[in-house]
Amino acid sequence: MLRKLLLPPFLFSFVLLKAQTDQDSLWIRENYTKKEIYIPMRDGVKLFTAVYTPKDMSEKHPILMNRTPYSCAPYGADFSGRLTGSHWKYYCRENYIIVIQDVRGRWMSEGEFVDIRPFIKDKKTNNDIDEASDTYDAIDWLIKNLPNNNGNVGVFGISYPGFYSTMAAASGHPALKAVSPQAPVTEWFLGDDFHHNGAFFQMDGFSFYSGFGKPRPKPTTIGPSGFDFKIRDNYKFYLEAGTLKSLAKMMGDSIKFWKDLYAHPSYDEWWKARNARNAMYNIKPAMLIVGGLFDAEDCYGAWNLYKAIEKQNPGIHNKLVMGPWSHGQWSSRDGTRMGNIQFGSNTALWYQNNIEIPFFNYYLKGKGTDPNLSEATIFFSGENQWHNLNQWPPANISNQPIYFQPNGNLSWNKPTVSKSASEYISDPAHPVPYTEDVHFDRTAAYMDDDQRFASRRTDVLTFQTDILSEDLTLAGPVIADLAVSITGTDADFVVKIIDVFPDDFSYPNSAAQQGRAGGGSYPMGGYQMLVRGEIMRGKFRNSFETPTPFTPNKIEKVKFDLPDVAHTFKKGHRLMIQIQSSWFPLADRNPQKFVNIYEADITDFQKAVIKIYHDAANSSNIVLPIMK
Repeated sequence: MLRKLLLPPFLFSFVLLKAQTDQDSLWIRENYTKKEIYIPMRDGVKLFTAVYTPKDMSEKHPILMNRTPYSCAPYGADFSGRLTGSHWKYYCRENYIIVIQDVRGRWMSEGEFVDIRPFIKDKKTNNDIDEASDTYDAIDWLIKNLPNNNGNVGVFGISYPGFYSTMAAASGHPALKAVSPQAPVTEWFLGDDFHHNGAFFQMDGFSFYSGFGKPRPKPTTIGPSGFDFKIRDNYKFYLEAGTLKSLAKMMGDSIKFWKDLYAHPSYDEWWKARNARNAMYNIKPAMLIVGGLFDAEDCYGAWNLYKAIEKQNPGIHNKLVMGPWSHGQWSSRDGTRMGNIQFGSNTALWYQNNIEIPFFNYYLKGKGTDPNLSEATIFFSGENQWHNLNQWPPANISNQPIYFQPNGNLSWNKPTVSKSASEYISDPAHPVPYTEDVHFDRTAAYMDDDQRFASRRTDVLTFQTDILSEDLTLAGPVIADLAVSITGTDADFVVKIIDVFPDDFSYPNSAAQQGRAGGGSYPMGGYQMLVRGEIMRGKFRNSFETPTPFTPNKIEKVKFDLPDVAHTFKKGHRLMIQIQSSWFPLADRNPQKFVNIYEADITDFQKAVIKIYHDAANSSNIVLPIMK
């Protein structure tokens, strides 16, 4: 008698996935050819480019291009795993010519690499090059030299390649018909990756540039080695590192952009030149801006690039898609969940098959109808539903302040008491962690993590509503409007918007969905889901260009925007706001003394008493974009 082999659900899924990937890889090798070429730019520099061309000659094919600083590897005869390991495989099934290019100065390409190379509006000579001109020259060569192309080009990319997609849109090449910047690096001082409102995101910056920024011989096919972290607990590592001066010593003297970060501590002309929105004028191709509601790296970029294109190019085809995703999750096979939060369906596959692929098919192949007729296709977490909206933010929102009250309450009514404040002691020696777990790499799931660990700390203020009697939907940017005083001369302010689940809440069948044995339900009662969090470096409260110290114990206004929110607080839940003055080691510690923090010594770090006022004269509030 033969015994059946029973595999655990997760292992069974892995076996099926590998079999499918192997099948896709075989199909692509049978139906595509690969060629590696150098494409000349206008200044004579040559960029290394991998071209995957369908063998099918029954029709002419569009070109879909990805420009990247992360390598078009593998080099040589082997095919890129991106053609089978991601939704790119669908483009191969559609017989696209796939082009992957190493950007100037990276990997096998010639020239000098410049991080977020500034856009040059008025190019006068062939030496006035930027990423837009490089894209123009690459497209021009491809159209004229690749056999059997149909004269239509699209560009897409996620994160840093999202920035290069943005610059492609500014190239002005007539063959470029459709561009999709996804989680695009847009503004590295105000909101993306390495700074938020002037606060330095040291953990992402150090882990990234200690490898990516290392100088290497050119050309090269060999990737950089990262920093040798001896401590595998990131909270412990950055706390023991002490200061940004210490991190600079660990980084060494060879990484140019790291030194540039330290040399430009405020929003000066150097930073302003690197704002990708400067290039977003006279945009001709159809635009599809894509991002994640819970993107820990470039949430700011997607929302704000879309808004800039709308403002600076009225009437063009510029569409926005924001799903319930971490960084790049929309290109994966699984968009059902992030961390502990479930979304009720596979949102990634839905997006790929209903938005992105039809978008490029329509504009590059003339196939089908325009798939994204709505101006904004936005997933609202909490209710787990897609909304098709005529504009973003929606027209039917009311910006309504909710006020902090004594005893940790939140109310729509302005406080009436004459004097009232809540206070905490912020101690840089014991900063508030950004997540409860002990781990090494920065988590993606912190963006919707349970915040109960923070509620229990004495250096975190917690305010919440009564149990909601009806659904409350937020759609748009949130504004923190705080009246504060501090005993020092500088401080950070972290504001967190939180959805508090009912005590009896459970996800049905969660165990089975996570690949564990059994079914039933997964208890989530009392979960404090982070919906949106943001930090503001206090010294920039009046101007990002000109920081100013606080006057100790003087009541001052700190007002700033949080990235947009699309979330429904369901009936029976509560809305919670948390306020704290550190978010470690996500953001570097503020010494709470008005100094250049990049040059601060450990002796500059000091405790401070932080007060948040909630009385009639000084009524701290959070302005919420309520959708009716």
